[in-house]
Amino acid sequence: MTIDTAIAELVSFLGDRLSRSKPDLDAHGASETHFAPAPPDAVAWPETVEDVSQILQLCHAHGCPVIAFGAGTALEGHTSAIRGGVTLDFARMDQVLSIHQGDMAAVVQPGITREALNRELRATGLFFPVDPGANASLGGMAATRASGTTSVRYGTIRENILALEVVLADGRVIRTGSRARKSAAGYDLTALFLGSEGTLGIITELTVKLQGQPEAITAGVCAFDAIDAAVDAVVAVIQMGIPMARIEFVDAEAVRAVNAYSGTELPERPHLFVEFHGTETGAAEDANRFAEVVADFGASDVRLATKTEDRSALWTARHHAYWACLALRQGATAVVTDVCVPISRLAEAVEETRADIAASPIPGPILGHVGDGNFHAILLVDPQTPNDLVEAKRLAGRMADRALRLGGTVTGEHGIGMGKLGYMQAEHGEGWAVMGEIKRALDPDSILNPGKLVPGD
Repeated sequence: MTIDTAIAELVSFLGDRLSRSKPDLDAHGASETHFAPAPPDAVAWPETVEDVSQILQLCHAHGCPVIAFGAGTALEGHTSAIRGGVTLDFARMDQVLSIHQGDMAAVVQPGITREALNRELRATGLFFPVDPGANASLGGMAATRASGTTSVRYGTIRENILALEVVLADGRVIRTGSRARKSAAGYDLTALFLGSEGTLGIITELTVKLQGQPEAITAGVCAFDAIDAAVDAVVAVIQMGIPMARIEFVDAEAVRAVNAYSGTELPERPHLFVEFHGTETGAAEDANRFAEVVADFGASDVRLATKTEDRSALWTARHHAYWACLALRQGATAVVTDVCVPISRLAEAVEETRADIAASPIPGPILGHVGDGNFHAILLVDPQTPNDLVEAKRLAGRMADRALRLGGTVTGEHGIGMGKLGYMQAEHGEGWAVMGEIKRALDPDSILNPGKLVPGD
């Protein structure tokens, strides 16, 4: 077989940096969510861009699929090796290559995680702001065009990447962009590879924007009697121009899960978690203005926190929400889906989704980054009950259809992978066919993460 031939040649220069052991294959073929295991034929650990280039040259020559793997936190089956092949695990390419304090930029390898990068930056007074919740690798964040809790202020990964180094399917190495903050020189190749999910090239280096660490941070939490009141309050705060660094919605079911999992004692009602960055005076003023506005929408139990330990407790509870929700149903797996709508339609989208889930036999907490119209449903299914998965997919489908009807998108940050491939035609029309043409131009033999994102792959 061509895959076996490619792997035999890879062993000759990778040595023990290539594995065919079952534990390694299983670990790289498993899904964070409901997708069936799909292990590769081999796992390689490249250490340099030259390694990646040589691997791709060999795999290209033999038609062997190649799948990039970061921290393994993707939710839509992005790293499943559905046609076998070789998974490239970037755990050994995890360094900060350079920090340019004057430019507020850093050059990093794809395997570094968000938390590791910010530890390296701590003494510089700078930080990397994109926070998807999971401690994802930056290569994976770029490949899925990720965002997260801080996007309402600092933008998504798209706004925080200046340049990339990418290895193409045939092993060629290209650079896109520079440290300059803008360019009108030709096609925006950086944007092309962001969100391409490893189907057009393998990212081996990223030049990222950094932000100044805020002088002061104030966090807060408040409760509402109804979902629409919470969402309408967020819209009002944004329209008033109050600069929030984070604004997160958690519904009553998710609050119940978080209380049980993290030991918090929040009222089991819809909540907003919020954070403000700035000077001590500025952050405090913004927090107080926020409290005044949300009070007009019926907010209660408003609590503000400035101490590091108090803020950490609040956001740890929010970041643990996925695992907390899983614990609501013993032995459950989850169909985790996200959509994004114009913020003016957000309350409608969340309310209709909550009504759908309430009428369903399976539980499904809702939470999300409501400052940019993005929310998630964590649909809990019993692996031993096939009808549960059918029902969860039906609910996810209704969410996607609703998002499109309201002028939004079927995914705000999770990406397409395998899970949302069926909605691409409805969202993009002829644009999806153009994506397929771009794929065929750069990867005519479809060795890069085949079966994902594009039509007829």
